[in-house]
Amino acid sequence: MRGVHIVEFGAGTLRFLDQLPARAPHDGFVWIYLEREHLEEDLPVLQRAAQTLGGSPLLDLHVKDLGNRGHPSSYDYTSVYDLVIFRRLATESEVRAELGEAVVARHAPLSAFSRIRTRALGFVAFDRLLITVHPAGCFAARAFIERYLQDALNSEGLSASARSRLPSGAADLMLRMLNLVVDSYLELRKVLSTELDRWQQALLAPNSGEADWGALMTARNALHTLQDLCEEQNDAMQEWLDSQREQPPPWMTQSERDGLLARARDVVEHVERVVHHVNRMEQSAETAVQIHFSAVGNRTNDIMRTLTALTAIFLPLNLIAGIFGMNFELLPLTHQAAGFWWTLATMGMIALVLGIVFWRKRYLARTGH
Repeated sequence: MRGVHIVEFGAGTLRFLDQLPARAPHDGFVWIYLEREHLEEDLPVLQRAAQTLGGSPLLDLHVKDLGNRGHPSSYDYTSVYDLVIFRRLATESEVRAELGEAVVARHAPLSAFSRIRTRALGFVAFDRLLITVHPAGCFAARAFIERYLQDALNSEGLSASARSRLPSGAADLMLRMLNLVVDSYLELRKVLSTELDRWQQALLAPNSGEADWGALMTARNALHTLQDLCEEQNDAMQEWLDSQREQPPPWMTQSERDGLLARARDVVEHVERVVHHVNRMEQSAETAVQIHFSAVGNRTNDIMRTLTALTAIFLPLNLIAGIFGMNFELLPLTHQAAGFWWTLATMGMIALVLGIVFWRKRYLARTGH
């Protein structure tokens, strides 16, 4: 049992155990936490706990789901327990270990999007037992363990404020962890929005160089992945919420049931906020690309307009030069001493008049972008 952590929640109290209790507390529940890497070797302990404290062993199919690193967010159930798979954001160290130092360089355009990776969390919720399976060093479990351990060390009996922070049941603790996981997505919004705004400003700058379209495609794929992920999370939570409404636990009081449903709706609302923000960032990126091409088109039109005006200015000058370049014996002004200067002055006057006309019509005006 070196990978299994056991916490027993009683009536306003909690304690950390080294062995499985003989039975679940009448007015509380037991939380068993382990890392996915130890699932196979500690499976007999989990099955014994599920049978003794929950009333039914875990199905083999559900055990495979708990051990699957790439399992999408989903919800399943039996007559005795609920199974929820939920994907959380990978931490910076997990991303660095997966992608390497060179890939996660922060100075690269839209680098935050390329670092979006997720890890699967598994929750098995009985009436009096919660089993959670996490990746190694998972912050979702560590945060609650450290919090409850600190509460337990502060005093032999928990204070009133500490008791109020304790979960009322297995499902309540699961929802608190899910809420923490979803909050990490909400915190990611600011980072993604800042990078996307910076990229848009660079893209729309008047003297911007070649746009990094590879970074944009990576960002769009990351947003699509994030959207699909949040939709899966939303579906899983909605199904779990519907099952709680249709078949509420008989031992739970109405106030406890209302509080549990309120917390579940809060998780769903947070997931929907993430989906809404992802959709908004996708639209913003598409709008920036359209504005970029519109600006490029306007700059091209300005260049073509200027070149056309210059061509129109030199066209009559070329005509005059062509006429006086004909191989005829007698041409006006060709044999006069001032003929060249009269011709040159006439050509200059024509160019000046056309330049003034085109400038007043803004054919040669400089426009800002």
